[in-house]
Amino acid sequence: MKIETVPLAAVKGKSQGLQVSWQGGQFVMIVTERGLVSCGVIDKEVMDRFGAAVAIARGTPQKPLVTVDDLLGARIADVTHEAESRGVKVGMSGKEALEKLSG
Repeated sequence: MKIETVPLAAVKGKSQGLQVSWQGGQFVMIVTERGLVSCGVIDKEVMDRFGAAVAIARGTPQKPLVTVDDLLGARIADVTHEAESRGVKVGMSGKEALEKLSG
């Protein structure tokens, strides 16, 4: 089992990456003061009910999202209504989504 936080200095505002892995699985997300950029571990409908700004990218078995760098380079596949209202769009990179949800 491994839990690692990754500070992100290159974006506006405060943000922190979280990389978690265990035997047989993993997830990665970036938490900002205004929302999340995450792999598919997040449930969009639940986050929408709470009004959270969340951008979701999805890995594949051949190319899983394991590190913060993987997530920053991935394409956003889904967004909550709040993230969309902040300019996050399906198809943008995780890095672009992070810029919209930071500071």
